[in-house]
Amino acid sequence: IFCEEEEDYSALIRVIGRIFSNTDALIKSFRKDEPEATENSSTPADRHEKQSEGTSVRMGAFSRAALPDDAPNQMFDPCEVTVDIDSVRRVYDLLLPINEVEAALVNALVYLAPNMDLDLEYLDVYDTNPDYLNIFIIVMENSNLHSPEYLELALPQFCKAMSKLPVTAFARLSKLWSTYSLPHIQRMMETFQQLITFTIVSNEYDAENLVNDDETVVAATQCLKVVFYASILGGDVDVEHNEEDEDDSVYDELSLHELLGEEQLYKKGPRVDPLEKELGVRAIDSIRSLIPFDSFINDSLNEVVEMDKDFTFFKVNAESKFSFQTCPFILNVFTKNQGLYYDNRIRMYSERRLTALYSMVQGQQPNPYLRLKVRRDHIIDDALIRLEMISMENPSDLKKQLFVEFEGEQGIDEGGVSKEFFLLVLEEIFNPDIGMFAYDDDTKLFWFNPSSLENEAQYTLIGIVLGLAIYNNCILDVHFPMVVYRKLMGKKGTYLDLADSHPILHQSLKELLEYTGNVEEDMMLTFQISHTDLFENSILYDLKEEGEHIPVTKENRQEFVDLYTEYILNKSVETQFKAFKKGFLMVTNESPLKYLFRPEEVELLICGSRKLDFEALEKTTDYDGGYSKDTPIIKDFWETIHSFGEEQKRLFLQFTTGTDRAPVGGLGKLKMIIAKNGSDSDRLPTSHTCFNALLLPEYSSKEKLRERLLKAITYAKGFGML
Repeated sequence: IFCEEEEDYSALIRVIGRIFSNTDALIKSFRKDEPEATENSSTPADRHEKQSEGTSVRMGAFSRAALPDDAPNQMFDPCEVTVDIDSVRRVYDLLLPINEVEAALVNALVYLAPNMDLDLEYLDVYDTNPDYLNIFIIVMENSNLHSPEYLELALPQFCKAMSKLPVTAFARLSKLWSTYSLPHIQRMMETFQQLITFTIVSNEYDAENLVNDDETVVAATQCLKVVFYASILGGDVDVEHNEEDEDDSVYDELSLHELLGEEQLYKKGPRVDPLEKELGVRAIDSIRSLIPFDSFINDSLNEVVEMDKDFTFFKVNAESKFSFQTCPFILNVFTKNQGLYYDNRIRMYSERRLTALYSMVQGQQPNPYLRLKVRRDHIIDDALIRLEMISMENPSDLKKQLFVEFEGEQGIDEGGVSKEFFLLVLEEIFNPDIGMFAYDDDTKLFWFNPSSLENEAQYTLIGIVLGLAIYNNCILDVHFPMVVYRKLMGKKGTYLDLADSHPILHQSLKELLEYTGNVEEDMMLTFQISHTDLFENSILYDLKEEGEHIPVTKENRQEFVDLYTEYILNKSVETQFKAFKKGFLMVTNESPLKYLFRPEEVELLICGSRKLDFEALEKTTDYDGGYSKDTPIIKDFWETIHSFGEEQKRLFLQFTTGTDRAPVGGLGKLKMIIAKNGSDSDRLPTSHTCFNALLLPEYSSKEKLRERLLKAITYAKGFGML
């Protein structure tokens, strides 16, 4: 008030400079008199919003908020701190509108950050004084950190210091920030994101000058990880309902990687993020995060990161070099897929080397590839027998590059034959007459048939096929609910998953949970359920012992819903799904798939994206047989395609490629070929889905082209894959 009346802020600026540039002074500022005063705070999201009500806090100048030097250093709940958040926010609200004061805050942080960096690098100050974390809490409450004044120098230095905090400190920050309201945590996310983007657009990167070596970008990414986990913790989380981990020893085999000095590159066992382990929560545990996952992806970073180099850092030089794959939340699915591609290709190369080495020792002809020779009319039996033998005798062969040969047919598999193999296998396995999977006409999705007469090996085969598709970079036209991918990644199906997989049942159970009348008398349900299998047989199942004698009431209806869901999504298909997952893990258990990708992204890897950009497809399409992009019929063709509605475009894509989805990265990553198939004719266009090739006669008019093309894609029938 005095400074405002005198219009002279020099005294205030001196106080700010003295407090905000000194680590000891800042640690002792904004302290609570009674740390236990917030133990009974309300909901986590409002915790610090309402903290000051009924709480005694030292206010006034920050220097007067300091406790005596000999005050005991008391540790609280992991997300509890000795700094009063409301007090900090009120002070910033008063100070930040004053330009002179903000300049002082910038200068103070420029002076403070290097000292913090040294403290954490060489003195391990956090270990001796956990209240050192107060500095970072106080600074991050500054709502102007993302402004240009801070981005140039102060914020980069601050992030470098923060990145040196031990994982226990990061965990405390995540837990604390998870109690903040959405605007506060979103502002912190945007602060780190803007620093990353600002730094990247201000510099040039190439193979010699990698973004991985930019200390500011690396530090800001590590700080962003704290906010990422805070966003998960602050939302809805399910740390229970986990599928039992498969026994890795099932897939162990004698390896020469150690002898070849490659144990780091091919080391087994799942990678676990240290902060994730400290917090006891994973990204897959998130039901709904405070901030959408996509908001943590930085487009500028994804454009400049060299994934071949980053992969090496991720697998080999993790101790000395930073890899952005250790912070997969910042990478989009296309960039992560590049990392997975390098991992797969390196493993394929390694298996070829090992095969050659074994062959030299044993005097046998080397077989560096996974070769499948099958008959078209016995494709399931042949594939099943061959893959079953491989999985029992030498599972590592599944990690070799796939080559398929159809008996009695000549041709070299350069991708098209493998693609056709996948097409035929899927067409037969998902045939409703086989009875392995039940098809829902409403959801257009397949679910495991608990009453299937097929043996477990058939389900193992389809699991292997999904794994091989990822491993060999193929897109499959399979239609599973998301719960299948969640279960593959380690989570059991829950009531929320029913909305996608069994929407009618989900609605019925939802109505039961929300019913306000007398549940027992009006609904007359018991803990014995009845449902119909694929063959129209009625099945009775007791959710609890003597379930038919236990009525469902208002008090126990939640238990009924949980047990019903557990049966439908987990217990009833346990045998089938376990065999399916076993096959999937035979191919993927050593890859970083589970570490890098969320279930939604795994579905994208296997099935592709429903977002279709035909402008991008036009730019990347190749032409053959006399056509070029300037040929009149080609111009008419693209004008016709762009005029199609969404459903017609999907039919065209299905007709040409075997699936109505785009590969990871969009249609621009799809290499389509349009070849001339003779002069004007009444014949319909045809396609080779294995090669994404459209055979197009040179029709005499645009109208005829449109009519023939629509007829071809409308009446075409197929179950394909990309």
